[in-house]
Amino acid sequence: MKKIIVSLVCLLVFTQAWSQQALFGGNDLVSPEVKEDGTVTFRLFAPKAVRVQLTGDFLAKEKVDSPMGPVERDLVVDLQEGNDGVWTYTTGSLSPELYSYKFIVDGRDQLDPSNVYMCRDIATYTNIFIIEKEAGDKGDLYSVNKVPHGSVSKVWYESPTLKMSRRMTVYTPPGYEKGGRYPVLYLLHGAGGDEEAWATLGRASQIMDNLIAMGKAKPMIVVMTNGNTNSEAAPGEGSNGMYKPSFRGHATSKPVASMEESFPDVVNYIEKNYRTLKGKKNRAICGLSMGGGHSFSITKRYPTMFDYVGLFSAAIFMGGNNDPQKNMLEQMNEDATFGKEVAAVFAANPKLYWIAIGNTDFLFDANTNYRKYLDSKGYRYEYLETDGGHIWRNWRIYLTLFAEKIFQ
Repeated sequence: MKKIIVSLVCLLVFTQAWSQQALFGGNDLVSPEVKEDGTVTFRLFAPKAVRVQLTGDFLAKEKVDSPMGPVERDLVVDLQEGNDGVWTYTTGSLSPELYSYKFIVDGRDQLDPSNVYMCRDIATYTNIFIIEKEAGDKGDLYSVNKVPHGSVSKVWYESPTLKMSRRMTVYTPPGYEKGGRYPVLYLLHGAGGDEEAWATLGRASQIMDNLIAMGKAKPMIVVMTNGNTNSEAAPGEGSNGMYKPSFRGHATSKPVASMEESFPDVVNYIEKNYRTLKGKKNRAICGLSMGGGHSFSITKRYPTMFDYVGLFSAAIFMGGNNDPQKNMLEQMNEDATFGKEVAAVFAANPKLYWIAIGNTDFLFDANTNYRKYLDSKGYRYEYLETDGGHIWRNWRIYLTLFAEKIFQ
């Protein structure tokens, strides 16, 4: 009995010592070390490792095949080992931006133990850091600054159309608690994402706080929905427990209705429970990839609901008539229903119909064909083409520019 008690005491002492080390710091390496010239040094203590590598979105890209077609992937670089078992790598000067990275140790992914800042993208975690050089640059815009802050809430609402309770993220602007009514931006995520994607990977609240403080955007409510219509909420936040998320994992069971059919449930809840300005001129919708496709389809279904529409690297959903053997422009011209729906959108005379995409995005050709269709009909829209592919670095830019244009 005494041996058992002694063992328990030793275990307790060890646990407390480990906890205190974690509390007061047991890792004195600085990684990443961001220098004034924009160079960044990464360090990892791995004395038994044979090879340590680094991959991140600040490195060059290579094209690889994926289920969605050719996509870009960040290259991998080697760290150099020092005599103390610390591996290091220093970048060239990086531009202001939010960047993500991870280590690869002897072929296995590893987060940086010296960096507590990270984001989840589907089932993958990466560390993040921000480069900022001057006020107003992208790094500054994505940072928390000494400006008035809005509030971010995780809100549950009833969706009669989907027959379930669902969760969304709602940003209310600085000063909302003091009264007044506000326009609403509905901000939609891409495939594999959820109601947390724009708030974490997209830095939506930081962008809105800073734009509003600079007078570049009107104070507005921003609603970040969950576009997976058979899911209650982000992984681990619903009644289906702590499962491992996967890309297109939400497609494993059939929902009772589509995002387009159920979207009025979101609008009705927001306009009933928040102090909103009503009417088309006070509503905007935008989204990336799948969310851009949802924005595209929702506005076709409800052409008089939104005065501002943003398609970011959008999947152009043609309904059930997509034929992979046919050119998309031909299908658009031949599909009478599609033509009537798009005509109704532009007959409602939206104040802004904005299309943005990177020039190496795998959806570039589809968006080009859609623009050719709009041009052939004389429909008015604005277009932005940037460098790069299907990446958050572009989508954060698109949100920034779109937010500056709406409700003005």
